[in-house]
Amino acid sequence: MTTDAPLTADVQDAPHATRAAHVRGGGTRGAVAAEWTKLWSVRSTWWGLAGSLLMMVLMCVIMATATVGANTDPAAEDPPGVVSASGVATGSVDMVQFVVLTLAILVITGEYATGAVRATLQWVPVRARMLLAKGAVVAAVVLPTGTVLALAGTATAYPLLGEWGRLSAAGLARDAPATGVYLALVSLMILGVGAMLRSTAATLTTAFLFLMVLPLTLANSGSRVLVHVADALPSSAGRHFLSGEDAPYPAAAGLAILTAWTAAALAGGITVLRRRDA
Repeated sequence: MTTDAPLTADVQDAPHATRAAHVRGGGTRGAVAAEWTKLWSVRSTWWGLAGSLLMMVLMCVIMATATVGANTDPAAEDPPGVVSASGVATGSVDMVQFVVLTLAILVITGEYATGAVRATLQWVPVRARMLLAKGAVVAAVVLPTGTVLALAGTATAYPLLGEWGRLSAAGLARDAPATGVYLALVSLMILGVGAMLRSTAATLTTAFLFLMVLPLTLANSGSRVLVHVADALPSSAGRHFLSGEDAPYPAAAGLAILTAWTAAALAGGITVLRRRDA
C-alpha cells in the first residue's frame, strides 16, 4: 500500500528502510492494524463472542429464576427480595468472563501453539510494541463486548424476575459500561499472563484458579488476614467495582486495584518476551 503524501525533508534524508516504513505504514499503528486483521480472520473469535453471549443469557436465566424461587419459597430463610436486573447481569460475569478470557488468551498463546509468533516478531521486532498492539486490539473488542453482554443479560433477566426485579436507567447506565471496563482490564491482565506462560491450557488454568478458586478459598478461610488478601485480588476488586458498594472499599478503589494488577501482568509479559526466545 502506498501513499501520495510527499516525504518531509528529514524522511528524505533517512535510510531507505526508514523511508519505506514511512511510505508503507508501520510502527505502532501498523502493528495494531495487523493484530486487528489477524483477530477477525480466525473463527475462534466469532465462536468466542457468540459463546459469551450464549453464556450470559444462560446464566441470567438461571440467576433470575433462582431469585424468583427463593422469594416465593415459604421455607427460604433469607429471600433476596427485589433485585436489580442489571445487577443480575453483572453477577453473571463471574462465569461469563472465562469465555471472554479464552478469546484474549488465544490472541497470544495461539501464535505460540502454531509457531506463527516467529513471523509476528519478524514483522514487529519490538516485543513491547507487539504485546501492547495485541492489548489494544483486545481492549477495543472486549470493552464494547462487555457492555453488550450486560445489556443482553439485563434484557434476559428483567422479564423473568417479574415483580422481584427492578430496572433503572441510572443503574443500567453504570452497570453496562462497568462490565465492559472490568472484562477489558481482566482480559489485558490475562494477555500478560499468556505472554509469560505461552500455553493456552496453563494460562486458562491460572485464570480460573486466580480469578475464581483462590479468592473464594481465602474469603471463606475464617482468617481476617486472608480475607483482606482476598479483597486485594483482581477478581475481588473487580467484583467490588461492579457492585458499586463502599465496603470493604469504594468502587473506585476496586478499579484502581484491578488496573494495578493489569499493569503488573502486562509488564511481566513484556519482560518475559524480551528475555526469552520465541
